[in-house]
Amino acid sequence: MREARHGWVPVGEAKIYYEVTGAGEPLVLLHGNGENLCYFDEQVPAFSQRYRVIAIDTRGHGRSTRGSGAFCFERFADDVAAVMDELDAEKAHLLGFSDGGNIALAFALRHPARLRSLILNGANLDPSGVKRAIQLPVTAGYYAARALGAVSKEARKKSEVLGLMVKYPHFKPSRLSAVHVPTLVIAGERDMIRPEHTELIARSIPGARLEIVPRADHFVAAKMPQIFNAIVLDFLHRLPTAQP
Repeated sequence: MREARHGWVPVGEAKIYYEVTGAGEPLVLLHGNGENLCYFDEQVPAFSQRYRVIAIDTRGHGRSTRGSGAFCFERFADDVAAVMDELDAEKAHLLGFSDGGNIALAFALRHPARLRSLILNGANLDPSGVKRAIQLPVTAGYYAARALGAVSKEARKKSEVLGLMVKYPHFKPSRLSAVHVPTLVIAGERDMIRPEHTELIARSIPGARLEIVPRADHFVAAKMPQIFNAIVLDFLHRLPTAQP
């Protein structure tokens, strides 16, 4: 794999960390809740053969600092736009996993002119999209961390991150009709996102392609990278060559 270059983009009081590998059309990778850009270690070598891969640590995750103010998907989407500005990426393909998919959705709605295509892996429109067996312990962890937040900085941070799953997002399906770029919706057969919810997302975006990976769970990109990468690259390779 080509060596990545990295840096931080100042956004208000926060610094957003990114790594860039390869050359070509920009392809932005957005990780999930409580993770960092290393989640895509199995994707970067494959994708950077043809694309300029920009992997980002979400605000308050990994090597990106929290800053002050709102901690929500809309703000994270604006952070992505700021990184793209820094890297002279006027338009990009966006691939978001889990909460990263929710950031990608927010980006599509807030910055539609900057999107070439959209890839949503395990995203959800609202907390009800997560299976109850997963959401219940997450909710319990959120309230426990919030209770300790008065005396523990780490607990406050944990409650804020878990709160992204417990309280957010809030995308109405009708809003997705405004997404007018080629879109791939991908999930595992055993995903923690309810299958009917994933299907709703795909139905709500005009012309979206839906791929359900057999025997895969939520973490299909990490656990079945060859299959995941092949699906994503097939989708991207079918797109018309972008004009500058």
